Amino acid sequence: MTVRTTSILTAAGIFLSVAAISCDNNVKSTNSAAEAQSADVGEEQSATRPQTATAQQPAPSSQPTPVIPDFTFYILRSGIQFTKADLAKKGNLVFILFDPTCGHCQHEASHLGEHYSEVQDANFYFVSMNDPALMSTFLETHAKPLVGKDNVELLYDKNADFINKFHIPSQYPAVYIYGNNGQLKEYWDGERNIKDVVAAIRN
Repeated sequence: MTVRTTSILTAAGIFLSVAAISCDNNVKSTNSAAEAQSADVGEEQSATRPQTATAQQPAPSSQPTPVIPDFTFYILRSGIQFTKADLAKKGNLVFILFDPTCGHCQHEASHLGEHYSEVQDANFYFVSMNDPALMSTFLETHAKPLVGKDNVELLYDKNADFINKFHIPSQYPAVYIYGNNGQLKEYWDGERNIKDVVAAIRN
């Protein structure tokens, strides 16, 4: 297989993984999409795809990484790189993988804004692979109280580092709470009751 073909398959695999995540999709629909795509590829690609997937495509996992991995995101407003070294040193670290067009993501951000005083000791990292233009007004539109807070970052994941290194969730929003020691405390995907969200973040 040529380098170009391998690159195309890798990009297609990442695209399928991202496209399968939605407000309502589950793991079963993710698998169905992958099976349907596999049925459409040519015989040669089908024969070589498993090796490509193992080597380069993110493998779906039921559990996120237990320790924060190295990553490179980009601060949306400035375009400056944001890495593991830039994470806050105090308080819980809350990663929220979201789609700015997802209603459940919008509701969760809104609820967090309304309850900010209860979770202000945590640090929030809103991460998305979507078009930066769509991301740019997300907080202003849906979570105004979070805008301009020192402990809230809006991060563009242009290289799909999250699904490659943290986890491939089944639904948006996907929330991952790590302690300041980098160890995973709790995670969930899909919208959750705000009282439970606040309790988990404060834990």
